[in-house]
Amino acid sequence: MDWTTLPPLSLVLLCVLVFLAGFVDSIAGGGGLLSIPAYLMAGFPPHLAAGTNKLSASMGTTISTIRYFRHGRVHLVAALASAALAFPGSALGSRAALALPSEGFRVAILVLIPVAAALVLTRPNGADADDRREPTRHGFAFWAIAGLIGFAIGFYDGFFGPGTGTFVMLLHHLVLGFGLRTASGNARVVNLSSNYAAFLVFLFAGQIVWVPGLAAGLCGIAGNWLGSGLAIRKGSRIIKPAFAAVLALLFAKVLYDALA
Repeated sequence: MDWTTLPPLSLVLLCVLVFLAGFVDSIAGGGGLLSIPAYLMAGFPPHLAAGTNKLSASMGTTISTIRYFRHGRVHLVAALASAALAFPGSALGSRAALALPSEGFRVAILVLIPVAAALVLTRPNGADADDRREPTRHGFAFWAIAGLIGFAIGFYDGFFGPGTGTFVMLLHHLVLGFGLRTASGNARVVNLSSNYAAFLVFLFAGQIVWVPGLAAGLCGIAGNWLGSGLAIRKGSRIIKPAFAAVLALLFAKVLYDALA
């Protein structure tokens, strides 16, 4: 098959799903749960699907990160502290994935997802009304925890993967104490870092199909633009439902993989 072109209907469906993935990802993370299946449904082999997805995901995440940053919804130092240690964490997680079975990770995630949902969704909206809410103390312990979050999430991303941005947002919100909008903005920075790193790996391996990837990426940009705008304006009123939907989708995927 000539991967530089796709049948028109397949390309349209791919673009629509990548648009939706970008919309969801810019609010609550988890866009890969939609975009990777979209590439597979279009007929891409797994390695080309993963590589081309990183192209379109990097394009969209760049836009949403810029929007969050320009509107003051990114605590850059905390986000960079997590992003910096996500790299070695991801490398270690990837090595562990080669040597260890993933069943234990799946079971842990199936337990953690309902707990995470309960912790976030049962908080009153008033607790998240201040979109600029930040921790009051920024000592060594705070930055160390931010780095450890990045390392742990990087390990998870390298070992298992789905919903990485969602868990970054969750931990920056519940552990570091950022408001939901700032936590979502911080997660975009960490996601952007990991997306670019993976994109370069797939680029040098020749596992990217440029024409459909760029077309889907433009739709991903549109989805990220709209989604980040909604999250910036609406805060927890839009982030919480999107977060719940992503967790439900992630739970279904992990459960399906565990039973398959």
